Amino acid sequence: MEKNSSPLSPHIQIYKWQFSSLLSITHRLTGVINTAGFFLIVLWILFLALGPEYYNFYQKFLRSFVGKFILVGFTWSFVYHMFNGIRHLSWDFGYGYEIKNANLSGIIVLFLSILTTFFIWII
Repeated sequence: MEKNSSPLSPHIQIYKWQFSSLLSITHRLTGVINTAGFFLIVLWILFLALGPEYYNFYQKFLRSFVGKFILVGFTWSFVYHMFNGIRHLSWDFGYGYEIKNANLSGIIVLFLSILTTFFIWII
């Protein structure tokens, strides 16, 4: 059998990351995080059904630093995924495919997701 001399895929250390590829990976990760976050909501409902002792335990956890960190992270994940989903819907209609527009809409999505998360937790 003869060796194939075609080039291999670029190694991750020499691959130049693009802003849009990072946003795409982030969109996929937030989808996974949202699944875990919705599991937390199911646990909250389960503990509510199990009685006041379990519910108070869960509420105490959610009010701790770790619990608040998880809740803020889940909120940002949900909001980012929602705004980026709207961005993807605009692409489905054929708008914003140019690199300049794609990068600008990505920056807007990041800004809006951080700003919205901030306002949700301030209010």
